[in-house]
Amino acid sequence: MVSTSEPACICSALILYDDEVTVTEDKLNALIKTAGMTIEPFWPSLFAMALANIDVNNLICNVGAGSSAPAAATVVSTAVPVAAEEKKEEKKQEKSDDDMGFGLFD
Repeated sequence: MVSTSEPACICSALILYDDEVTVTEDKLNALIKTAGMTIEPFWPSLFAMALANIDVNNLICNVGAGSSAPAAATVVSTAVPVAAEEKKEEKKQEKSDDDMGFGLFD
């Protein structure tokens, strides 16, 4: 059985954030009741407490990011030269096989 409580609270919290309204338990309950949904009573209070001191914009923008953006940029910038070096090594290996005058599948 799939619960609709968590998605209902998520959507309600996003609606409140989009309207630049502080996310509180009462406001979450009001939106959920207006939508005609019934949920377990602990979800709105849980979401209100979790989002009390959180910057929702920062949370939304960094969904799925395992680390901060500068750290991710560092990883990418170091991975690019390594990949380029690996390609150069592969080309050197291919040339050395050709220099022998035979190949594995000839």
